[in-house]
Amino acid sequence: MTQSEKELEILYQISQVAMTRPHTVSELMVEVLDIMETEMGVSRGTLTLRKPDTDVFIIEASRGLTPKEETRGEYHEGEGVTGYVAKTGKSALIPDITKDPRFLNRTKSRVPAKQTAFICVPIVHQKNIIGTMSIDLTITTDPDELRNYQRFLELVANILAEAVAGIREAIEERSSLISENERLRRQLGDRYRMHNIIGNCGAMRSVYEQIVQVADSSATVLIRGESGTGKELVARAIHYGGERRNNAFVSVNCAALPENLIESELFGHEKGAFTGATQQRKGRFEMANGGTIFLDEIGDISPAVQVRLLRVLQERTFERVGSNENIPVNVRVLAATSRNLEEEIEKNVFREDLYYRLNVFPIILPSLRERRSDIMLLVDHFLQKYSEMYGKNIKRISTSAINMMMAYHWPGNVRELENCVERAVLTASDDVIHGYNLPPSLQTSDETQTSIFPRDGADLKTMVESYEKEIIIDALKKHRGNAAASARYLNTTQRIINYRIQKLGVRPEEYK
Repeated sequence: MTQSEKELEILYQISQVAMTRPHTVSELMVEVLDIMETEMGVSRGTLTLRKPDTDVFIIEASRGLTPKEETRGEYHEGEGVTGYVAKTGKSALIPDITKDPRFLNRTKSRVPAKQTAFICVPIVHQKNIIGTMSIDLTITTDPDELRNYQRFLELVANILAEAVAGIREAIEERSSLISENERLRRQLGDRYRMHNIIGNCGAMRSVYEQIVQVADSSATVLIRGESGTGKELVARAIHYGGERRNNAFVSVNCAALPENLIESELFGHEKGAFTGATQQRKGRFEMANGGTIFLDEIGDISPAVQVRLLRVLQERTFERVGSNENIPVNVRVLAATSRNLEEEIEKNVFREDLYYRLNVFPIILPSLRERRSDIMLLVDHFLQKYSEMYGKNIKRISTSAINMMMAYHWPGNVRELENCVERAVLTASDDVIHGYNLPPSLQTSDETQTSIFPRDGADLKTMVESYEKEIIIDALKKHRGNAAASARYLNTTQRIINYRIQKLGVRPEEYK
């Protein structure tokens, strides 16, 4: 084989390596230098790359250097032989490094016992100098042979340029994606931190203290409260405030899942486990492994699923539907319910043993009517949120609107309040939220200047009872469910009011 044929064979091997695009530049250089060592006798080589947006070149990969020696290899443009090549884009050949003052031996790796030649060539991609490649030679001093090595190394650098640039771009893209994912994760975590829960009343301060106490533990938490009080928000605050914050948070609304599918949703299923199971599917517990699963409306699950859930809580293992294989799982369980589980246990609807497994650390959220001092804090928060969302410039809330919101009993709690504020922002025609911007459910006779008229065709008894019920409810709204105050307002006795409340089926506690 002639020298030209040998060089072509080596270039072909190197091009094959470059085409496979290893994951890192170091992996690429190791394979290239392996070929050059075997075929050409090259025992030392380095590759430098430009730091992004600088004139500094650092050793990215090497052969024959220790990690410590690599870290010393940093060159500014024009500095030493490597810097000269990086600045000019011209190759450099030094027949004897001991006789050339430009050679810095920055890595302090060479103590030549005999004459050593040094060849450094630029790596150019799309007319930009992205790096350099250099080799040491101790096998020849012949000038013509050294120039042949230089020419050959330039060909190698041309082959590697595209591969090196591609690898670097892929690494930067992955790094950018990881950084973006991490930024989004931090942003999501910040969004659900405890300090983003609005409320300053005593009951909410107690909730904050409980979140802090339980967040870093792995204890099962049962969050209780009426619908719309923010149970999922508290669950997320516990997750993002604890040691599992960087792992998955999987939320499951048990009430929204059909009874025949909830087992498959929670525990997954095998292919063919039931009609329509065309492939294996992971369940929510498996997806939450290492993180947290939030089981909302836990009181709505069937007794059969309760048994399987109890086993997961006890043994931390489960089986997919249609499988006998036990799958271990490391997951923290947070549950929530708006039901009275004690009554459900008495009715044999909810398992007592599951209740005690879930109720390790209970957190009870107050209803909005029990934390009226927080209503305006919440209103301000939602007002800012939806003003920005809909491009409005709401500056204040009218006194009548404030009175209406403070008098209302909010059966839908914070969720209803948020919807109410969003509607008010949408319907506002100026920079003020007026009473008429609020939903009809908040309107009272004082604000609307209206009276109650019977429906056409109703009999006298029905019309009278309708009048009476609406008058009593309106009075209870005004006085936050206080029957005695409502009686004084209506100029009657509390005994009569209580009798009429009972007869008409009115529930004062709903208006507190």
